[in-house]
Amino acid sequence: MARKTNSKKRMTEDQEFQIMKLVLDKFLWLGFIVMGWGMYLTIKDFSILPGLWYLIAGAIILLLFLVIIVKEYEILK
Repeated sequence: MARKTNSKKRMTEDQEFQIMKLVLDKFLWLGFIVMGWGMYLTIKDFSILPGLWYLIAGAIILLLFLVIIVKEYEILK
């Protein structure tokens, strides 16, 4: 029987970094959209509290995904 060779190619560090940037960009857009919605609600209703909750949620989303992506990048290294 013929042996199978491992034909998987490893990505270079630059390729991994480029992919990480693409993924991080999507998460940044998500956090920005949530924060923008909060700002819109604050301006529209002239009440700060409902919009403030969205702004805080957007900031938490950004921080959460930042921590997750940095951990994943460190594991891959």
